[in-house]
Amino acid sequence: MSAKNAKPATAAGGAPALVTLATAERQDVPVTVQVNGSVVSLNSVDLRPQVTNTVAAVHVKEGQFVKEGQLLFTLDDRNDQANLARARAQQKRDEATMADLERQYKRSQELLAQNFISKSATDATLSQLEAQRAAVAADRAAVQSAQVALGYATLRAPIAGRIGAVNIYPGTLVQPTLSLVTITQLDPIAVSFPVPEANLQDLLAAARSRSKVEALVSGRKEPLIGVLNFVDNTVDPQIGTVRAKAVFDNADQSLWPGQFVGTRITVRTLSGATVVPAAALMMLSDGASLYVVDEAKDAKRRKVQVLYTFGTKVAVSGVEPGEQVVIEGSQNVRPGGKVRVDKKAAPAGTTGVTPGSAASSDTQTPRERA
Repeated sequence: MSAKNAKPATAAGGAPALVTLATAERQDVPVTVQVNGSVVSLNSVDLRPQVTNTVAAVHVKEGQFVKEGQLLFTLDDRNDQANLARARAQQKRDEATMADLERQYKRSQELLAQNFISKSATDATLSQLEAQRAAVAADRAAVQSAQVALGYATLRAPIAGRIGAVNIYPGTLVQPTLSLVTITQLDPIAVSFPVPEANLQDLLAAARSRSKVEALVSGRKEPLIGVLNFVDNTVDPQIGTVRAKAVFDNADQSLWPGQFVGTRITVRTLSGATVVPAAALMMLSDGASLYVVDEAKDAKRRKVQVLYTFGTKVAVSGVEPGEQVVIEGSQNVRPGGKVRVDKKAAPAGTTGVTPGSAASSDTQTPRERA
């Protein structure tokens, strides 16, 4: 046989390689981001007194759930009650004096009209009346100030939630630097989680549509469903992530502040994507590729682009749905060589990831892999 008509030995003379095949499928692939997050309260208040005083009564127990406006502590208010009474008495006295001056001024106007007194005498009475009116206004302000000071003697819950440890007892001297109790809102509650910056644009679109977020809690079979409502305004340059937050209904207290939970969010969907088992991919120096087998059992190496990896499957471009790809035995296959199918192999899609196959999304940045 002449050299012109000779075929490569790998294609004609070599024995067909034993392989396992799988069929490329078309399906809609949800692109999900699954990371660990932490539970955070939407509102937490550290309750402190505004004055230095002695605790008269404690109306709650530690760990109790309280409503907004519920009475928590009462301070000794005897001095504030006395100050309020004194301010009210001063106001009444000055109001009585003002009423007398108003009568005098009215009488002086009548006498002035009859020319019984001079105009300067009437003006002097008016000046006294204006000064007394100012004194009454100051008394009213003093009464309001005394009422505000008296209000500091009762401490109420500014929000609804669960109170923490209570180490304050009747007779304890408290001051503004001392925390009496912490109130933490538990329902609704939020989960904060980091998202790789490669998914930032998809995450922003998901936030605008208020996409659902799943919280995977240890000990629960079903995930909790929340709503994405916040994406931070900066990306952390050190770790390449952006902080997001989802809100969950928490009437049964399944989520607790500070708890670590797994979070999963679908940021977008690849419609009509071509999906193959991840074991079919070969990560070579020139990129990702796989072997496609035609009806004549000829294997051809084809370069593909990895779009998204999920479980043991991967969405790729460069392969058409219905084409047969090699998922086992690719190390023995040569481009253009013949193959024979292993009939005893596991069904397509059940094979695990082999060395050299894609185990994570090709869309990751080097900083994410680090």
